[in-house]
Amino acid sequence: MRSAHRVEQVRAAEAELMARLPEGVLMQRAAAGLAATCARLLTRRRGRVYGSRVVVLAGSGDNGGDALYAGAALARRGARVAAVLLAPERAHAGGLAALRAAHGRVVLEQEAGLADFSRADLVLDGIVGIGGRGGLRAEAAPYARAARRGTVVAVDVPSGVDADTGEVAGVALRADVTVCFGTYKPGLLIDPGAAYAGVVQLVGIGLDLPPADVSALQHPSVAELLPEPGVESDKYRRGVVGVAAGSATYPGAALLAVAGALHGGAGAVRYVGTAAEEVVRRFPETLVTEGGPAGAGRVQAWVVGPGGGEGARQALAEALASDVPVLVDADGLTELGRLGPDALAGRTAPTLLTPHTGEAARLLAGADGGAPPPPGELAAARLTTARRLAAAYRATVLLKGSTTVVADPGGAARVNASGTSWLATAGSGDVLAGLAGSLLAAGLPVLDAASVAAYLHGLAGRHAAGSPGAPITALQVAAALPVVWRRVRASATAESAESSDA
Repeated sequence: MRSAHRVEQVRAAEAELMARLPEGVLMQRAAAGLAATCARLLTRRRGRVYGSRVVVLAGSGDNGGDALYAGAALARRGARVAAVLLAPERAHAGGLAALRAAHGRVVLEQEAGLADFSRADLVLDGIVGIGGRGGLRAEAAPYARAARRGTVVAVDVPSGVDADTGEVAGVALRADVTVCFGTYKPGLLIDPGAAYAGVVQLVGIGLDLPPADVSALQHPSVAELLPEPGVESDKYRRGVVGVAAGSATYPGAALLAVAGALHGGAGAVRYVGTAAEEVVRRFPETLVTEGGPAGAGRVQAWVVGPGGGEGARQALAEALASDVPVLVDADGLTELGRLGPDALAGRTAPTLLTPHTGEAARLLAGADGGAPPPPGELAAARLTTARRLAAAYRATVLLKGSTTVVADPGGAARVNASGTSWLATAGSGDVLAGLAGSLLAAGLPVLDAASVAAYLHGLAGRHAAGSPGAPITALQVAAALPVVWRRVRASATAESAESSDA
C-alpha cells in the first residue's frame, strides 16, 4: 500500500529528525537520492551522464536547495549544468555554492533560461516545494508553457500542484518523473495533480511518520482483503447481496448491477425490481423476490438505485430502514440529494454513497440547502469533495472519476488510479455498484469494500480494453472481474514466495 502524508505531518517529522542530525544531513540525503534518479534517467536516455545538458530551475528555499545540490552532483559527473535562479536574492546559499564549486553555470535572465530549458536533456523542477499554494508565479509560468525536448524531474512535487490535495490553481509545470522524499504526498496520487506528476519515485530519508490518512491500495494489500470461502462455507455464510435496481426505462441497469454483484465474493445475489424476468434469463443463478427490499428476506447488504427510476425513492427508504450496509448509487443518490442527510439519521449500519461529480453536486446542494456547485469545481478538488460529502452525510463516499477517492466520515481516505478512460461508458458504474455491494455482503468493512471494488473495477476495465486500448462495454468489464481477481491473488502469492525464499 502506498501511504501519503500531509505537509504538516512531513514538516513535523523533518523537524524531529533534523534535531537529531548534523546540520544539512537531511538535505544531502534528499539531494543524493534525487541526483541518483537523474543519473539513471540520463544514462537510459543518452547512455551516460557525462556531457548531458541539465537545467536546474531553482526557486527559493529548501526545494531549490535540493535541486541545486543534485545539480552539483551531476556536474561533478561531467554533466553541463545550468541553474536558472528564479529568486536570485533568496537562492539557497549552500546549494548555490556547491553548484559553483562543481563548475555549474548560473543563469539570471529569463530569455537565456528559457533557451537552456528548451535544449536540456534533463530539467530539475525545484521552483516551489510542498508548501507552495496556488499556481506558478509570473516569473516561473513561462517555463510551464515553453517547448521542451528533455525529461522534466520534479523535486518532491511538480511546481504549481498542491501537495495535500492535488489541486492545480492556474499554471503548473508538468513532470515526467517526480522524486518525492520520505513519503508520498496526497497530491501526487490524486488528479489533476497526479496527471502532472508523471512516474512517482520515492526516496527514503529516514522520516518517522504517523499513520497516513491518505493511501492507495496495491496488489498485495488488495489480495489480503479479498474474501475467500472456507471449507465449511455455503452460499448463505458467504453472504447474500440484495440488488434493488432497474426500471421499465432502464432494465439494463439491473442486469449490470447483478453482473458486478455475482463477481464480488458474496455467495448469492437476491434481486428485487421490475427487471426480474430479464435478470433471470441472463443470470439464472440469481434469487428473485417480488416487491421491494422490505419483503425480500435475509441479505447482508443492499445495493439500491442503479436505473431505479420512479421506484428508487421507495426502494431507498426500505433499504435504509434495514440494519445491514446499504450502497446508494445513481437514482438512489438523486433521491437522497432531495431528502438530505437527515434521511440517514439513526442508521447504525454503514452507508456507502457512490456518486460521480454531477451526483456529488446534487448531494452537496441537499446538504447545504443551496444551488449545486459546478461539477468541474468538484472534479478539480476531488479529495476535498469526497471528504465534504462523507462528513455531511456521515457516510463513506466513493467519488468516481479519473482518480477515484474513497473517504469515510472520520477523514480517512483511499485513492485509486487503477482504471482507464475506456471505463467512461454506459453502465460501468452499475457494475461497480454491484461489485462493491457484494464485497460488503461478504463481510468487508465499508472502506475496504469500496476501495477494493474500485481497484478491481479499474483493473477489469484495463483488461477488457487491452493495449493500446479499444472501446469496451460494461458487461465486458464485469466478465473481466474473475480474470483480474485471480491475477491479483497470483501476484501476491508470487511475491510472498519470493520473500520466503529470500
